[in-house]
Amino acid sequence: MTGPEAIDLARAWIAQDPDDETRAELQRLVDRRDHTVLARRFSGRLTFGTAGLRGELGAGPTRMNRVVVAQAARGLADYLRSRHERPAVVIGYDAREKSDHFARDTAEILSGAGIAAVLFSAPTPTPVLAFAIRHLGCTAGVMVTASHNPPRDNGYKVYLGDSSQIVPPADTEIADAIFRVGPIDTLPRGDDYRLIGEDVIEAYLDAAVGLVGELPPTAPLDVVYTPLHGVGLDIMSEAARRAGFAPLHVVADQAEPDPRFPTVAFPNPEEPGAMDLALAQAREIGADLVIANDPDADRCAVAVPVEGDFRMLTGDQLGALLADHLLSSGIEGTYASSIVSSDLLGRQAAAYGQPWRQTLTGFKWIGKVDGLAFGYEEALGYCVAPAIARDKDGITAALAVLELAARSKHRGVSLLDRLQEIYAEHGWHATGQVALRVEDLSVIGETMQRLRTSPPTELGGRAVTRVDDLAAGYAGLPPTDGIRLQLGEDARVIVRPSGTEPKIKCYLEVVIPVDDDLAAAERRATEELDRLRAGVTELLS
Repeated sequence: MTGPEAIDLARAWIAQDPDDETRAELQRLVDRRDHTVLARRFSGRLTFGTAGLRGELGAGPTRMNRVVVAQAARGLADYLRSRHERPAVVIGYDAREKSDHFARDTAEILSGAGIAAVLFSAPTPTPVLAFAIRHLGCTAGVMVTASHNPPRDNGYKVYLGDSSQIVPPADTEIADAIFRVGPIDTLPRGDDYRLIGEDVIEAYLDAAVGLVGELPPTAPLDVVYTPLHGVGLDIMSEAARRAGFAPLHVVADQAEPDPRFPTVAFPNPEEPGAMDLALAQAREIGADLVIANDPDADRCAVAVPVEGDFRMLTGDQLGALLADHLLSSGIEGTYASSIVSSDLLGRQAAAYGQPWRQTLTGFKWIGKVDGLAFGYEEALGYCVAPAIARDKDGITAALAVLELAARSKHRGVSLLDRLQEIYAEHGWHATGQVALRVEDLSVIGETMQRLRTSPPTELGGRAVTRVDDLAAGYAGLPPTDGIRLQLGEDARVIVRPSGTEPKIKCYLEVVIPVDDDLAAAERRATEELDRLRAGVTELLS
């Protein structure tokens, strides 16, 4: 793209942009004749896919801004009108920068296109938006959120009427409709959208609290909770209170929504340092449990006491505990997990005579499983109540954890005790990750191509016995960008690009049989996993 072409595109963008901030940003680039930056901003567009839109805030078609959001809203409107006689859409948003503007623009554009639009009147958790879709009988839902991404990001997540996220071919069909949208300053806007809030939140709370059974007569749980500067506090605290749990000990410095996320480098409970304040408070008060939601409260993280300190449970460990809780409670149906999650769930479900289904990575696929009873992905996403929403829900997952912890405390056992009992029955399943964050996105494609053409023959002292290219389909699943490496019968590695961040992610699992010596099985599993992690790290380098 030449400099004059970039200047012309920027001026055309400025002419349609309703946002003073991004107009001024582009104008400064035009005035400076910064052809390099302008060419980068206008060399493509933010791709709409199964994760909707997600990217850094800023001006131009490769960033998240009000023009991009208005185009997405009109494209969604055109898609829905071509398939439904009287579509209705409910719109929610979190507390990130511009989220309220993006949500209101969406309501106005949808209303102007003749679609009944319903807008939450205040920031709300993603699971409440997913619940509202079926509760209100809507055709679709939109959630403005970047979940646990860095502070300068925002996103636009689309659900259809079943309360699960879009999957192909809906994503490409909506993307095609977005591509056909012209300048947004010519799009009609309406102001007859309906505002909602307390009634829907009350209905969600009723449904969520109804999941919790009668609690045993035991000492109250001391639980430290953090919403990580997000929107989960009010609803999570109220849900816990109504379910009969003691008031949560909230991390004060992270309690209120703050789009700057000042106390964490990344507002993701999986990232190093994100849980430091919560863990410090738990040590101080001698807590029974630590629970965190990510900023839009669709994920749940848990830490448990161990020998005077606290240990974070992995997503797979918490998934195994929640599955055990539901299976032992007689919850029947299909238990589902993504292919990068532990295979332990399959063994647990089989022991109770329930079907197990693996899906591609991403909760959009888990939400589509017929007869779903429970679904999880290792990235701290759990659906313990598909009747509430067919999406991950950090609030209902946290309630299930509180109930499980209360029952365990009454029995005089810890969550780690129960996890070890599960391992003793099904084998010690050790899982881990290796991630490579890149500045140059081309590195991701080059690395995946290298693994396809020259896969390793050995990793961590184990022979690679099978290589599956997930792009060709695997185990009956749709094609996706990824490589699966099998190492004998009891270890595997899956390599894939992240769907939301500039990363290559590798998911590792080693399974060690347990005889009488559980501690020896744990040591061996840890050693084997460390060796495999070192081999994968060397492979990526």
